[in-house]
Amino acid sequence: MKLVTYNIQYGIGLDGRYDVGRIADTVRDADVIALQEVTRNNPRNGGRDMVAEIGEALPDYFAVYGSNFEANIGSRVEDGRAITTTFQLGNMVLSKTPIHLSRNLLLPRSRSFEMMNFQRGALEALIETPLGFIRFYSIHLDHRSPVERASQIQFLRQRLLNYALEGGALSGVAEIGLPELPHPEAFVGMGDFNMLAGSPEYIELAGRPDHEFGMPLTADFAVDAAVRLDVADLATWVDPKRPEDASRHKRIDYIFTSASLARSLKRLWVDRQAVGSDHLPVWAELG
Repeated sequence: MKLVTYNIQYGIGLDGRYDVGRIADTVRDADVIALQEVTRNNPRNGGRDMVAEIGEALPDYFAVYGSNFEANIGSRVEDGRAITTTFQLGNMVLSKTPIHLSRNLLLPRSRSFEMMNFQRGALEALIETPLGFIRFYSIHLDHRSPVERASQIQFLRQRLLNYALEGGALSGVAEIGLPELPHPEAFVGMGDFNMLAGSPEYIELAGRPDHEFGMPLTADFAVDAAVRLDVADLATWVDPKRPEDASRHKRIDYIFTSASLARSLKRLWVDRQAVGSDHLPVWAELG
């Protein structure tokens, strides 16, 4: 099973050009795809409906979209009919097999001054895979403040670890004659975390290595796939103003799994050839 996460920056690549087709071509071999910065009516990309365009470009995938906010941008009345037009930004999950249940988790945020801050989210999707039912998350954390990222990680970690207790998006559906869905412990969290490995917010999610035994594998921490597989030199973000400056490349996109899936991790890599965004796709293979 192959997974990929990709922050697609509103569809705008390192060349400044909007092109959903090349983004779709980059990710189409994955079984599960997590996308961030998917928008509708965004002034920065000419107001494209990226959800519709991605669906058209990847017609053989089931998909869910979670908009983290809706801001009025030209709603009006025409011929006596109200037409709602909103700027939306959020995450998507696409899967080769049906998505049984999803919800959009809105992450903690604080009011900002001088720099734009918007509502962030983690889109949850329950999918049946060859490894059983797994919860997949497309995640996008704050880009300005490590303090805000830490509060978002704390909230997210509780959702990741307490799914069976909380029941996810829906439970007790026997009341309306539907079968109860499983509440799996297994999860994969993928996305743009905007944090560096070893930072306080990273440690809050993945733990800290022991001086002798390395990174502990315990049920209360997520597993960084790159660390588990000992993959080094992973830059996932390229400064669009200085793309040739390797000192400006950073690893801020991750694939984390539950400890129960750690032994299923086979491979992790970054697609260094992709140019459809200022981020690079991060891939993992489980088996």
